[in-house]
Amino acid sequence: MSSLNHCIKFELDVKDENIVFKDYFYKSIKLQKHKIYEAELIQPACPFCGSLDLLHNGHLITNIRYPTANASLPVIIRLAKQRVKCRDCDHWSMAQSELVNKYCSISNASKLKVLSALTEDRSITSIARENNVSINTVQRVLGNCSHRFIDSYEYLPAHLAFDEFKGVDRQLHFICLDGDSHQVVQILRTRYKKTLLKYFGRFSPQARANVRTVTMDLNFYYQDIVRACFPNAQIVIDRFHMIQMLTRSFNSLRVQVMKTFDKRSRQYQLLKSPWKLYLKKFDELEKVHPRYNWHYKDCLTQAQVVTEGINTSTALENSYNLMQSFIQAVETGNTHELKSLINCQDQIGTLMHKTLLTFKHNLTAVLNGAALPYSSGCLEGFNRKIKQIERTAFGYSNFTNLLTRIRLEEDLYKEKEPNSLLMVA
Repeated sequence: MSSLNHCIKFELDVKDENIVFKDYFYKSIKLQKHKIYEAELIQPACPFCGSLDLLHNGHLITNIRYPTANASLPVIIRLAKQRVKCRDCDHWSMAQSELVNKYCSISNASKLKVLSALTEDRSITSIARENNVSINTVQRVLGNCSHRFIDSYEYLPAHLAFDEFKGVDRQLHFICLDGDSHQVVQILRTRYKKTLLKYFGRFSPQARANVRTVTMDLNFYYQDIVRACFPNAQIVIDRFHMIQMLTRSFNSLRVQVMKTFDKRSRQYQLLKSPWKLYLKKFDELEKVHPRYNWHYKDCLTQAQVVTEGINTSTALENSYNLMQSFIQAVETGNTHELKSLINCQDQIGTLMHKTLLTFKHNLTAVLNGAALPYSSGCLEGFNRKIKQIERTAFGYSNFTNLLTRIRLEEDLYKEKEPNSLLMVA
């Protein structure tokens, strides 16, 4: 019996010395084959006074679900917990073990395995099916982690990045990342100015004074928040958003000029079919090997196509040259060239002119975006990960569950008190 007990404990990785395994067998439960282990949980001493003089009064049999490598063959430990009465202090008690919590029939090992699976990009249904537990059990394990992420209002990173993403009920939630470590600082339910001012106002003046740069898109009220909360911070407009605004303005002008020509004309086809070439850098266009294109019935290189296309309109040519110079100035960090381009007086499209006016109103932040190495690239990548989490779960209706799942998959969860985590039914 002793060798059988040791072998089963070794196989199941059970380390509690008070558990004694007696037998194992197979049994069909609800048309599914299960492996059943019978064991007894012994109460060695009184938990109140420590006395060894105990009066045994039967057992409480609990069927405990235990993790297994083969999901098609669930494992159940049929544990008989001793009920005892202390002869010295007259207290009644029941044997307890770290294998399973009191009043619970799911082992702590199963819950830890569920928690580990929640850090991966998987649906709750597949996690429940693999661990032979219900979906509600997985939800309870997930919900029990929400209180572990406690905010600290004593420290803020030196470099922050602001943005928003679509979450519960397609609402926009605010997200803030550390610009250096790319770790999440905070995710808030709303992105309203009042909410953000209230949140950052909770930090100590020393923590807010520690912030040196805040990277963002051209959201107008984010800058007001930075000026109100972070006295030493520089506002940095993300380079990607600047170039995106400029290319969209040029693309709109290209379509506008294209529609002035007849659809069967050469100019219309040069501006329509190779539209992607106009958004590439001119230095990356093919200039040696011409290729035939059936749209405009000619054999031209990519550079010849773009050159002939922009020559159809003076405003289009000026806008294209401005866009190319702007991209090069941003890449090289040439703030003087960037400033002169923003103050350009050439004939350009209306939307392009409005874009330059926007840059002019945010001139210092735009120049910081070109001069400083910080960007919102890490934030855009993290937002892409959040979209994948939502897609896997077919959306979330509870913001707390979404926030907890994001934190878990961020792989920053450090469990310090495993017993408190596992106190779920």
